[in-house]
Amino acid sequence: MEKQTNVDPDITAETSALTDGNANNDNTAPASIILQENSSESSNEPQASKDVVDHSADPEASRTKLQTAIILASLCASVFLAALDVTIITTALPTISEHFHSNAGYTWIGSAYLLANAASTPSWGKLSDIWGRKPMLLCASMIFFVGSVLAGTSVSIGMLIVARAIQGTGGGGLIILVNICISDLFSMRNRGQYYGMIGMVWALASALGPILGGLFTEKVSWRWCFYINLPITGTVTLLLFFFLQLDTPKTPVWDGLKAVDWAGSLLVVGGTLMVLLGLEFGGVSFPWKSATVICLIVCGAAVMGLFILNEGKFARYPIMPIRLFSDVTSCAAYGVCFCHGFVFIGGTYYLPLYFQAIIGAPPLLSGVYFLPFAITLSLVSGATGIFIKKTGNYLPPIWFGLIVMTLGTGLFIDLPLERIWSKIIIYQIIAGIGVGPNFQSPLIALQSSISPRDIATATATFGFVRNLSSSISVVIGGVVFQNQMNKKKATLTAGLGPTLASELSGASAGSSVDIVEALPPAQRAIARAAFNESLRMMWIVYVAFAALGLCISLLIRKNILKRDHTVTKTGLAAEEERRLARKADKAEAKQALRKSGEMSREEIGKIVPKEEV
Repeated sequence: MEKQTNVDPDITAETSALTDGNANNDNTAPASIILQENSSESSNEPQASKDVVDHSADPEASRTKLQTAIILASLCASVFLAALDVTIITTALPTISEHFHSNAGYTWIGSAYLLANAASTPSWGKLSDIWGRKPMLLCASMIFFVGSVLAGTSVSIGMLIVARAIQGTGGGGLIILVNICISDLFSMRNRGQYYGMIGMVWALASALGPILGGLFTEKVSWRWCFYINLPITGTVTLLLFFFLQLDTPKTPVWDGLKAVDWAGSLLVVGGTLMVLLGLEFGGVSFPWKSATVICLIVCGAAVMGLFILNEGKFARYPIMPIRLFSDVTSCAAYGVCFCHGFVFIGGTYYLPLYFQAIIGAPPLLSGVYFLPFAITLSLVSGATGIFIKKTGNYLPPIWFGLIVMTLGTGLFIDLPLERIWSKIIIYQIIAGIGVGPNFQSPLIALQSSISPRDIATATATFGFVRNLSSSISVVIGGVVFQNQMNKKKATLTAGLGPTLASELSGASAGSSVDIVEALPPAQRAIARAAFNESLRMMWIVYVAFAALGLCISLLIRKNILKRDHTVTKTGLAAEEERRLARKADKAEAKQALRKSGEMSREEIGKIVPKEEV
């Protein structure tokens, strides 16, 4: 039942002008704005009122199984490539650095991809709101394709680093837009299954990357680490162009460019890069107390503060609306995402170090030893999606996963000095079981707690939080490990001599694995013991973050996951209509407050959604 509201006549006139004019300009008919009264039975459900949605026939029913399979295969292939490029170069880095005679390139070839990926993530969601999901997904695919071409044909280390940054920008868009497309393609109840598939693909790509990189480097050329992307990306782009059917507004390029939150985009990119560069440089290129590191981190934090101010006060169409953080469940979902990403990347990054430094495995074989963890978490991720689809409940997977992840990460503290394969494999399997459920479960919790109009920006923010946590995790883990190795310097000096002790302690510890294998057996045992004890202290930090994620997850509320599905309209007309609807909500709330100074927040919530008050 529609509820008549007394809103500002200027707002009513502005809304009428929009629905009469902009719809024809963009060839997109805006849906009506309906203000519905909330009932007590749906107090924990996101507000669907005032959302620009298409209430036509179920879009899921209109697709054949073959069309769905082709679309999902293409989306999964996109994520596979974006995830593969994070790890495929790890085993090729020594060869690439030697080819270009660049020691600095060893770090920057990988970092350029991750930095560009993290910094560009927040913008992709809002860009897809303006121009549509499909055009932006195709755009991200082409950016990734161009970056791969340039990387494969690089003639200098500088060209390769720039190419990797271009790849990272496209790869970040692929991952975020695939998740957004799934939310547009499938209902809240069904999409968990498909998010589970994405989690499986991500885990497998991360595990196969080092193995494929090693094979290409040894058997063909390191350039094939990038050439492999070209035929797959080209095929995926064509399939998505012909088979992905989503609402695509005809937004004029100039109008769309004027609507972009350029200030917010530049601030979040600049702030993110400064913070991450400060963390990247700290303890490696510059001391942590150096002016360079301090200025980067402090200035980056200040710029991020300006970004928050811009999003809350000035941006017409913010890329990260402050209202995304107004609900306890959504904030808790972001918190779980941060802690999960922090612990997951710690295992991904430092388990290979354990295999190489303590077990004595070469880089390629360390990737094989990592498979129990990767395969387990990929299978559990897929099973979690099926569970959510069948039961409509995302809380048990979140809690179960975080409990087992805390246990599994704690077991890593007990990883042995010797090759006791029963422990090494079982501990990885337990940790994989714990990590697997929370690739998609917190995202489902987040999407169920917000309005459908904010799905794209919320999903992009979710990806940004995960990327940020991953970058911070590697740095904090490295700092703890390096500090512990410094504490072992006296022991190392007594057993190995001052020269070797200096090479195996501090910032150079992680990159000195080859030295350990070249030592005589007695000295090798001393070095491995120091590495093992330092890694144990590092795992304790990851256990703490896993436990923190478990505590935060207790704040997540249960929402109903509906089977019916409506597609959110995109384009400038839809964006403006949503903005005016929120403006009208706020005006109505202010009128209600003026009429009754004693009106409770719950009573106001019956008039407007709580995130709009």
